[in-house]
Amino acid sequence: MTQTHRIWSLAQAIIDKAGAEGMTVATAESCTGGMIAAALTDVPGSSAVVDRGFVTYSNEAKAEMLGVPMKLIDENGAVSAPVARAMALGALHASRADIAVAVTGIAGPSGGTDRKPVGLVWFGLAQRSGLTRVERRVFSEGGRDFVRTKAVETALHLVLTQLTGTG
Repeated sequence: MTQTHRIWSLAQAIIDKAGAEGMTVATAESCTGGMIAAALTDVPGSSAVVDRGFVTYSNEAKAEMLGVPMKLIDENGAVSAPVARAMALGALHASRADIAVAVTGIAGPSGGTDRKPVGLVWFGLAQRSGLTRVERRVFSEGGRDFVRTKAVETALHLVLTQLTGTG
């Protein structure tokens, strides 16, 4: 199965499961630049499930659109667990969604450091029920397109496992 097909299959499963449960989804994206929302909205019937997507590439956008405190960004960096969590919670607060997924990372080819290498991506997941979780991944075996595509696939997988209770 190609990666494009895996992403479409995950998006389809999210639309089917969330739609059946009357749930809506929001995205908050930095390094993926709207690719997660695009994957979801590629699926017919997504208008009943996708509430909105936030592309918050800059730190200012994270603060202005999602309410991420600049102090949090300054202290931890935009690519960090606390910022991913705050982005997901901010997307919930600024939407009508039941579940929100957030992505912040370093897609490359530049911008990495020893502590935060190119390919590092943090994922935040938040639900109205109060559940939040954060996960870290490093996609070091490919270039910028690979990192972004793997981030989309991982974010969709996290949402689906949350919706199905398998995560």
